[in-house]
Amino acid sequence: MIATIIPASTNTTIATCIQIHVGGTAQDRSRGGVGVTSRRSIYAAVMHDSAKTRAGRPRRRVLALALSLAGGLALVLYGGAAPAVAAPAGGVNISGFYPGASPRIADREIAAAHALHATLVRAQLTWSDLEPLHPGHFDSAALAFTDRLVADAAADRIGVILVVDSSPCWASSAPADVLRRCSPSRSSDATSWPPRNPADYAAVTAFLAARYGTHLTALEVWNEPDQANEIYFAGRDKARRYASLLRAAYPAIKQANPGVTVLGGSLVGSSGVFLRALYAAGIEGYYDALAVHYYTLTLASVRAIHAVQIANGDTKPLWLDEFGWSSCYPQHRIQEEQACVTPRVQAANITNVFRSLARVRYVAADVLYQLQNTHGEGFGVQKADGAHKRAFNALANVLASPIGSPEPVRLRLRRTGSAVQAVGSAPVGDYMELQAFVHGILRYKALFTLDRFNRYAIRLPAILGTHAITVRVSQPWAGAATARI
Repeated sequence: MIATIIPASTNTTIATCIQIHVGGTAQDRSRGGVGVTSRRSIYAAVMHDSAKTRAGRPRRRVLALALSLAGGLALVLYGGAAPAVAAPAGGVNISGFYPGASPRIADREIAAAHALHATLVRAQLTWSDLEPLHPGHFDSAALAFTDRLVADAAADRIGVILVVDSSPCWASSAPADVLRRCSPSRSSDATSWPPRNPADYAAVTAFLAARYGTHLTALEVWNEPDQANEIYFAGRDKARRYASLLRAAYPAIKQANPGVTVLGGSLVGSSGVFLRALYAAGIEGYYDALAVHYYTLTLASVRAIHAVQIANGDTKPLWLDEFGWSSCYPQHRIQEEQACVTPRVQAANITNVFRSLARVRYVAADVLYQLQNTHGEGFGVQKADGAHKRAFNALANVLASPIGSPEPVRLRLRRTGSAVQAVGSAPVGDYMELQAFVHGILRYKALFTLDRFNRYAIRLPAILGTHAITVRVSQPWAGAATARI
């Protein structure tokens, strides 16, 4: 919970302190054993934004966003959230090619995406698998799989986002001692390093843009260069090197396929530190939209990064093409540095976030992570055997009919000894604000976050008493609830 405590002894509302607690229980704050061997870990903290892991990340970023929220509530909360002409393109992340993957997997996953009413799928295509040995030598299995995926999607009128990352050994800028251990036939730390020559990356992305033409909706230039754990973009001076990659890839892709959308950024950080560094490195004019990946406080993060764009004169749309929740509770408390939720909460979260984003003009796409559980992760809307979870129906329904209201804010008050407690629930994804009035005068104000079940319980200061109290609890996307005692 984040609480701004306001003294009750004067008629003036004065914020005197901000108290921050991340996680509702001791178990919530435990780190657990989070490995980095999976190609799809759910993402550590942002360089310069936070600590080394996503489990630690909210502390610094939550403070920054809370201060922003307290300082300019009306402007930051509601700016740009007017009803859109059309909802963002909605979809789901699916499996990309990996060694040994059969094209039948592409058939199955596109069929599932079609059943979900998805208009977009996002798939990873690792450059190190596609062009493993030397420039211009393409792996036939990787091409066959991707050809099938794109053809299947086109037949079902589903757009495809390809995210291309992972340098082959021959292209990697890894230090010599790391590069010596690089092998085209197995995963290596060297593939996390960007290429020595950005033109090599530009060439492979231009090849893909030309090969798939109008059947390819977007190319995402690399994955999460601001990741502190360096699973995807290792080395120093990340902003400058990523900007060089984007500046090389964009004109090459556009020359090969002017109609494809080039997604820059692929950001996990919403504070704007890395994005401002990219602006300074000269990315303006070298992307059509910014991709963002926000698993924690998804809606608040989208709003925060848009505010950074506006402050820097950037009017490009956002593509939220990675976000989601793992239905791993109660077996686990934390999975891939994210709080586990129940299957019911996962389904409700999907519905509420898609409905909230349907009203936002600056978001052009929202693509859930992910279709199927993999590698012991519970983020899928299907189980590992393909069985549907509650989230599958929730996603299918909201993709078919995204326009609608999220769940309302709920509030009730109860006396607990010498104080009043406000309890209730609200949709996931953003900060909550509580205001307490005594005899019509604002005496207490708090910013807080919901627990993993989207519930809250705020005990008001005893000095407020237990009578003639009116409490208002609000959330930017879902409105407000008021109760009196």
